[in-house]
Amino acid sequence: MTDQFEQSELPKPAGRAPAKVSLEAGKNYAYCTCGLSANQPFCDGAHKGTGFAPHKFTAEEDCSVMMCMCKKTGNTPRCDGAHKHLPPEA
Repeated sequence: MTDQFEQSELPKPAGRAPAKVSLEAGKNYAYCTCGLSANQPFCDGAHKGTGFAPHKFTAEEDCSVMMCMCKKTGNTPRCDGAHKHLPPEA
């Protein structure tokens, strides 16, 4: 499926607003950086062949976080408001 996308087009925004996610202390996570995962905001391996890799992290505490869905954040995997600067949808 990823063959149809040019690497220069990636990452694909998976949404125009953040996703609220509950994280469990000590649990490992893999955040999707390519935007192709069907399990957003987490990686499902759809990046294979694109040159992208998931951002792996371990939750330090039980908490809810706003995770970036536009894939433009400067604070991966958390939303930093970058979605507010996306061009309008056609």
